[in-house]
Amino acid sequence: MFRAVRLPRRQLLAAAAVAVAINSPQEKLGIYSRAEPVITLQESPSELERQIGKARRAVTSTYGDAYARVQGVVSSWIGVEQAVEKRVKSLIDPEEPLTPGILYVGVATLTGSVLARNRLLLWRLALPPTLLLLSLNHFLPKTTHNISSYLSTLEETYFPTLAEKHAIANAHTRMTWERAKEATQNGRERISQGLVGAIDKAQEVSGLKLKETLGLGTEAVAAAKVGTQHAVEVVEEKAEEAKEFLESKAEGAREAVVEKIEDASKVVAEQKNAEETGTKAEPEEVKRLV
Repeated sequence: MFRAVRLPRRQLLAAAAVAVAINSPQEKLGIYSRAEPVITLQESPSELERQIGKARRAVTSTYGDAYARVQGVVSSWIGVEQAVEKRVKSLIDPEEPLTPGILYVGVATLTGSVLARNRLLLWRLALPPTLLLLSLNHFLPKTTHNISSYLSTLEETYFPTLAEKHAIANAHTRMTWERAKEATQNGRERISQGLVGAIDKAQEVSGLKLKETLGLGTEAVAAAKVGTQHAVEVVEEKAEEAKEFLESKAEGAREAVVEKIEDASKVVAEQKNAEETGTKAEPEEVKRLV
């Protein structure tokens, strides 16, 4: 009878490994050497580092925005300063010495405040600005004229209706003032003529040369006539200026009315064309005219 042969365990495992190696397909070796694999190290920050980075980015962004706003405000303020400086230089007349004139104006204004200190409230409110305007017009007339022109330009730009009424009121005031001056001059002339006539009669009665003694000769009479003629010319010139100003304002108003009428006629024509073509006209034109 056959007898079973027992093999060691290690030999069985080795035989099994050889059999597997023989049966498995072997890879062919390449001609070139294989490239070494690239090892990439990926950094993975911790939660604390992520929070610190987020906070730093937020602070940097806030600082950048604040810095940009501050720079914008500074630039705007510099622009305002340059505009104010340019405007002040344009208002100050270079031919007038500003240093003593502005001091005199300040002294006159303070004098008004001192004089009106123990007076009524109306005097305390009215006297200092009145002396300010009068002294400014006396010591710095050209600069005062420039300031007045600039204020008139602002008034015409932002308050055209008020500017027109103000101009008309100024024209009437100038005409009234010139008429008052003319009436005063005529009164003085009449008084002078009456005085000269009385002196003539007294000279005829007494025989004394009163005209020569009082200096009322022909030269004085001629000077009075020249002064009267000059006053009349000034009054006529001011009246002509006021007339031209009123005519210019009337012409401007007339042109504005004509322009409105032309715009209205254009809108009416467009509406007719739209009705003929079957479309409606734009309502913005009508609103603009209204």
